[in-house]
Amino acid sequence: MNRLLCTLILIVVAPLQAAELEQVRPEEVGFSSERLDKIMEFVRRDIEAGKLAGAVTMVARHGKIVEYEAAGTYGLDNDRPMDKDALFRIYSMSKPITTVAAMMLYEEGRFQLGDPVYKYLPEFEDQKILHDGELVAPESPMTVEELMSHTAGLTYGWANDHAAEIAYQQANLSDSKDLDEFVARLAELPLRFEPGTRYHYSVATDVLGAMIERLSGMTLEDFFQQRIFEPLGMHDTFFNVPEGKLDRLVSNHYWDAEAGRMAVIPVDRARPPTGVTLFSGGGGLISTAMDYMIFCEMLREGGSYNGVRILGPKTVQYMTMNHLTDEVRNNGAGEYPASHLYPGQSFGLGFGVITDPGQSQVISSKGEYSWGGAANTKFWIDPEEDLVAILMSQFLGSPWSDETRYNMKIATYQALTELGSD
Repeated sequence: MNRLLCTLILIVVAPLQAAELEQVRPEEVGFSSERLDKIMEFVRRDIEAGKLAGAVTMVARHGKIVEYEAAGTYGLDNDRPMDKDALFRIYSMSKPITTVAAMMLYEEGRFQLGDPVYKYLPEFEDQKILHDGELVAPESPMTVEELMSHTAGLTYGWANDHAAEIAYQQANLSDSKDLDEFVARLAELPLRFEPGTRYHYSVATDVLGAMIERLSGMTLEDFFQQRIFEPLGMHDTFFNVPEGKLDRLVSNHYWDAEAGRMAVIPVDRARPPTGVTLFSGGGGLISTAMDYMIFCEMLREGGSYNGVRILGPKTVQYMTMNHLTDEVRNNGAGEYPASHLYPGQSFGLGFGVITDPGQSQVISSKGEYSWGGAANTKFWIDPEEDLVAILMSQFLGSPWSDETRYNMKIATYQALTELGSD
């Protein structure tokens, strides 16, 4: 009886145990081992030049790892050699996870993409927009899909060129104790644009996180843990890092313009890795390269990983296609880099999507989808070449952010010996 019970327990628990991704010789999946060394060559060059303190890189093709390396140290204040399982603040790489969580509820029939946000977050029902200095009702309310595609009329408050931006700065939204307070404060602020008329990077994904909480009756932290992280075996992704894993957290850095160099962010200015109650779906997660690779592999496989289905394949396909008209995209494209859209790139639901590789200014594939984080982290998934690549580092405001990310792409693609179309 005991043996039967143990067997049943193993059967039940098995799907929750993440199978290790297999690491193979690059030549087995159409890569050159020698040429893949270029990834670490570029990373070490950046470290020696003071452009990075340390980094972890990872590349997989056909679901098999071909490159997984660490270089440098945990920080300018910590000369411990970088480990592959180091923890990084992934900032906006939280956004795809939040959008996936929302689409899980969408598949359950909990909302329609065209629904007004106020249907689920009634605080927004009377939100106004500034027109010629006057607060008036918008022509149409922001919708759930517009939250996912950054066309909801919201902003971040990073600029000083508009009254709405100043209002965001004065509201101190990041000081909210939780998402309910965040939403209550945000709903009192004016919209930056008419919803649906312009792509504009914003706090929209944080609002989406609040909607997930209301619909599920769970905190975003608990929803992620129970519905995504635990089923997929992502045991190193958190809003709050467990005490026993804090020693794996990499130091964060910023660009000290006065000194003209990278510097460590002082502890009193850094976002705490514990005691967090405001669960920012737009930028609050901490993770590892391996955990994020598992998340990406789930997407690459059409919503399923290791026998656990998170989303249907048609849903993933729909999320990763372009959702912006040329007009809506181009209305905000001139704000690059503040818009976070690269040339040749548009936006789907939670992901940037390459629509024209020839305009992207770096080797790319049509249909490739991706996003990055403020501290110079990056992932992309390339359906044409069936590959996933991840870069983890910690440097806010790096003057070389695009260069570092582009070099990762160059080093990855130049190492291919067989193309997906071959």
